[in-house]
Amino acid sequence: MEIVLVSGSPSPSSRTEALLEIVAAALAPKHHSLSWLRLRELPAQPLLHADFSHPAVIGWQQQVAAAEALVVATPVYKASLAGGLKVLLDLLPERALADKVVLPIASGGSHGHMLSVDYALNPVLTALKAGLILPSVFAVDRDIVRATDSVPAHARAEVQQRLLHAAEQLDAALRQRPAPIAPHLLNQRLVQAHWSI
Repeated sequence: MEIVLVSGSPSPSSRTEALLEIVAAALAPKHHSLSWLRLRELPAQPLLHADFSHPAVIGWQQQVAAAEALVVATPVYKASLAGGLKVLLDLLPERALADKVVLPIASGGSHGHMLSVDYALNPVLTALKAGLILPSVFAVDRDIVRATDSVPAHARAEVQQRLLHAAEQLDAALRQRPAPIAPHLLNQRLVQAHWSI
């Protein structure tokens, strides 16, 4: 199954992305197809000008459309999600996350930022009609260790355990959910059904 890992951090050396790398490492043995979308690698002009015809924006929309799940990670700035990530999500069609499982992840300077996921990120995911929003994972910056050439990204044991549990929940949700029925097949089944009153 296709899972898109979305990094909303503008930084090339990011604790938020370190959280995503931990989740990705946990999901990799489960035979999912993982693809990345890093906000910092997208061109700024089409994002800021909402250029829906730009190849980068079309590519992002197609990547989401092909996915069964997204892991969306954001740093917390000013008690909210990263502004660039909000712009990126705004470029998706209204029902872009319908029938998709979404795992929100955030990192911030203190535990006081923990509710920013519930009050800032989750409402946007809900507006995009996410099929299932899993319980979020929040980690304080000091508990996250970024990857180096010799050491993979990791976190304090309690945070690491919550991330691994979240990856398990995502995998289980994908395996348990029924496959959506294509509209033309649903119509065909309704026409061919035997009705009685």
